[in-house]
Amino acid sequence: QVQLVESGGGLVQPGGSLRLSCVASGSIFNIYAMRWYRQAPGKQRELVASITSGGVSTNYADSVKGRFTISRDNAKNTVYLQMNSLKPEDTAVYYCNAGRWVGVRFDTYWGQGTQVTVSS
Repeated sequence: QVQLVESGGGLVQPGGSLRLSCVASGSIFNIYAMRWYRQAPGKQRELVASITSGGVSTNYADSVKGRFTISRDNAKNTVYLQMNSLKPEDTAVYYCNAGRWVGVRFDTYWGQGTQVTVSS
């Protein structure tokens, strides 16, 4: 079992920045790939960014490339999402996700989400 707690959301003006954090507990953090998802009102949850267990490889949705950066500190059991040049369309609830394959089963865990609102 993995417990995930996000923080760092809030209200920011267009062009501003926020850094989201997600702290994990309950299991060995560095065996999990980590992802940030977001869900805007009336829309499906979408994958924003992912990072491998060792932090070597990252991937981003086209809509955030060049503006968002995912990173992790395995010593602190924490994954981050640095969000720069924020746009109103980035407004959503952002969720942290941990996942790994155990044989043929995919174990996945979610945080409770943190609200990000980009508005003037």
